[in-house]
Amino acid sequence: MKIPLVKPLDGTENPEIKKLIAFYDETLGFCPNSIKTMQRRPAIAAAFIQLNKAVMENKGKLSSATKRLIAYMASYTAGCRYCQAHAIRAAERYEGNPDQINNIWAYKSHPAFNEAEKAALDFAIAASSIPNAVDDAIAQNIRKYWDEGEIVEILGVISLFGFLNRWNDSMGTEMESQAVESGEKYLSKKGWDIGKHRY
Repeated sequence: MKIPLVKPLDGTENPEIKKLIAFYDETLGFCPNSIKTMQRRPAIAAAFIQLNKAVMENKGKLSSATKRLIAYMASYTAGCRYCQAHAIRAAERYEGNPDQINNIWAYKSHPAFNEAEKAALDFAIAASSIPNAVDDAIAQNIRKYWDEGEIVEILGVISLFGFLNRWNDSMGTEMESQAVESGEKYLSKKGWDIGKHRY
C-alpha cells in the first residue's frame, strides 16, 4: 500500500481512552497506531482496549509471556507482520524465556517448550487457519494440559489477534520503530520484514 487506509490520530481528547491507553505503555512501551486509528470512533477504541485487558488478564496457569507467544503464532499463521512484531515485543517485555522467543518456530521439537505450551501453540495454528483446523485431536490434546477457563483465555488471545490481524493488514497500519526493532531482532532470521507497514 502507498499510504495507510485511514490515518491514525496523533492524540485523543477523550479522557476515558487516555486512561485506557496506559495499558499499552506496560505491554509495548508505546500506544500502537492501530489504537490511534480506532480512536476515530472512540467507542470502538474503548471497547477494544477493554477486551484486550480482559483477554490478557491471567486467571489460571497461563503467563503473560505465553499469551504473547500464542498471539505471535496466531499472527504468523494469519500472515500479519505488524502483529507478529508486536506480539514478540510484548513477549520479551513480559520476560518471556529467551530460548522460546528465539526458537518459536521450532516449538514442536525445542526443549524450551513443555507439552502444555506445545498444545497451546498447536491450537493457535489450527484456530487461526482458514478454514479452521481445530478438530477432535487438537481439542483432546489441549484439554490434557489446560482447564476450561484456561482454554477460554487461550482462544480469547487467538480471537483478539484475529481481529487485530484483519484490522492491521487491511488498514496497512504503519509499524512503529520500537516494533520494527523487535521484529528485526527476533524474527528477521526467519524471513520476517515490515512488508506493507512501512511508508
